[in-house]
Amino acid sequence: SQNPSPENDLIHAVWTTLMFITCALAVHADDHWAFQEIADPLTPAVSDSQWVQSPLDYFVLAELEERNLEPAPPADRRTLIRRATFDLTGLPPAPQEIAEFVADPSPDAYPKLVERLLASPHYGERWGRHWLDVVRYADTAGCSSDFPVPQTYRYRNYVIGSFNRDKPYDVFLQEQVAGDLMPAGDTAQSHERIVATGYLAMTMRFGSAVINNPRHLMIDDTIDNLGRAILGLNIQCARCHDHKFDPVSTADYYRLYGIFDSTRYPFPGIETLKVQRDFVPLMATDEYERLVGPYNEEVGALEAKRKALTAELQAGEKVIKESRAELEKDGLDEAERARLEARVGEYQEKRSEIFPKWIEAGKAFSDTAQAKKPEIDDAYAMADAVPVNAKVHIHGDPKNLGDQVPRGFPAILGGDRLPEDSKSSGRLELSQWLTRPSNPLTRRVLVNRLWQHHFGRGIVATPNDFGRQGRAPTHPELLDYLAQSLMRNGWSIKAMHRLLMLSTTYQLASTGAAENDDVDPENKYLWRFQRRRLEAEAIRDTVLAVSGALDRSVPDEAHPFPDPKTWAFTQHKPFNAVYDAPVRSVYLMVQRQSKHPFFAVFDGPDPTTSVGKRVTTTTPIQALFMMNDSFVHEHARNLAIRLLDEGHDDASRVRRVFELTTGRGPASIERAASAVFLKRVRERFAASTDTDFERDYHAWESFARAMMRTNEFIYID
Repeated sequence: SQNPSPENDLIHAVWTTLMFITCALAVHADDHWAFQEIADPLTPAVSDSQWVQSPLDYFVLAELEERNLEPAPPADRRTLIRRATFDLTGLPPAPQEIAEFVADPSPDAYPKLVERLLASPHYGERWGRHWLDVVRYADTAGCSSDFPVPQTYRYRNYVIGSFNRDKPYDVFLQEQVAGDLMPAGDTAQSHERIVATGYLAMTMRFGSAVINNPRHLMIDDTIDNLGRAILGLNIQCARCHDHKFDPVSTADYYRLYGIFDSTRYPFPGIETLKVQRDFVPLMATDEYERLVGPYNEEVGALEAKRKALTAELQAGEKVIKESRAELEKDGLDEAERARLEARVGEYQEKRSEIFPKWIEAGKAFSDTAQAKKPEIDDAYAMADAVPVNAKVHIHGDPKNLGDQVPRGFPAILGGDRLPEDSKSSGRLELSQWLTRPSNPLTRRVLVNRLWQHHFGRGIVATPNDFGRQGRAPTHPELLDYLAQSLMRNGWSIKAMHRLLMLSTTYQLASTGAAENDDVDPENKYLWRFQRRRLEAEAIRDTVLAVSGALDRSVPDEAHPFPDPKTWAFTQHKPFNAVYDAPVRSVYLMVQRQSKHPFFAVFDGPDPTTSVGKRVTTTTPIQALFMMNDSFVHEHARNLAIRLLDEGHDDASRVRRVFELTTGRGPASIERAASAVFLKRVRERFAASTDTDFERDYHAWESFARAMMRTNEFIYID
């Protein structure tokens, strides 16, 4: 400090201490639990072995017994089928399914239920959506104009199909990182693996300019998502400096950077160049060449003209900049000053001549490329480019380059390098490094995500951050047991569902001994099941399902975007649309710059970043939405028609609406309250309607809206 004082001395001491702690943490970060080899722990001893139904129960019960926490009793059968059905499909169980399950006394009734749900095509829709959160799925590019990318639905359907087929998780990851480089048994598998690289293609785009487009930010977003989604690490911090807490160096970051800098990203279009480029064709090479050959020749000539004029402009700008820098120096004689000023004037005049030609050439290129592009069956996918090793961007500045680093994997995870003579990007090797048994992060991160979606909270409460700034696991031995189980079961995600859901822990009630709240108010040690609200998609799908309006088919085509030949989106008038349909919410168009209204209200994911865990808010807007929104009113009317059709009197309709919306029949006090409610609504409409049927219709529409607003409709016990 330049002004010594007790206050400044204290600030200096605190700052020095913090820096010392930071450095100490960085030095010892490789001792952190997440980077250690995955153990194969023995199940711990417990006093009440009769409580155990699954090996994981030993780990949970051992922690409960150590803290004298009394586990909650088992959930009742209605609660259990509702919980399991929403967990695996995101839809409510039908009343008939509930009745059959409750009435089935056989000991294998619940395991059979789990198997039936895992075999449902709706399973992939539910769990595919969880994965799409993590990889920040969207149907638009994210640039200033947020250009649509109609082809992204292929990747979405690939994810859903992979979950339904129980594709091994290691293969699932490898295909998304390097599917185009993997061998394929036939054309269908080859195309599927190309589509899988849509994970990388969906990287956020930035800016609106072709010249000086910030490619480094695009690659940074790729590395950031790969780190968070697959490894549970914030690698992005190492772009500008060695990570302050975790053992990830700047060199590690640029080893990965080189892999993606050696990869060709598809170009979705931007304000100054509206046509798609470098998408990967899903068709025979000869047929593709026949379609695009003449087009490429014509467009290529126009692009060459534009590039030549661009080079002239850039060269002139360089001369002007250098001349102006010379003019700012001291000691210039008048002759030299006059020469430099004349030079600036000469190139400014050239610029004024070239600039209109450059604008015209760019427009001719863009218009022709848009208007004459042939219809191609293609994918928003990746391909290898010229392999390069990256140079470190000093302080993250791509214009300030340091030493070159070879492409490879972070040192803490093996530090593998590509051979010096490698002719590929390195994505194939990266996909193998990510999924090899010696990597301690990939399996831990995945099983923690599965646990979180079943139990409401991860064993590691920060699912995207297993580093020192994340939370420590509540049950570290259990986490490793699950990670080893994943490997033993061939990376099968469905096998993990069985392991988790057939446990006593999963089948507990959501209420238990009140004194437990004094010891574990957050329920970190799982003495009860965690009651939680449905996600936005499940709420919307449930409204559609109970009203009878849900279209359960799988859309196998792009969203109804405007014809690409008409695209004129700019940063001041970006693309913006909502394409609503009565399909499952996972199939709705996802836009990066603005959310679908329903998902905005009910905490839907942010498609610009990896969402490891959604935030759940409770706001007046949500209640008002369920009271007043046209979507709710429309499907309350559908439900009213359904009730009038399926029930023969008030009592049967009250029972039916309770069974549809809450999974149970009404209690006696609820039956009485329902009768009063219906009577009052009919009286209110007595003067404005001509028939008893109309009064019934309005009464049941109102009743349906009331049921859709209950906590029991949108919360799971």
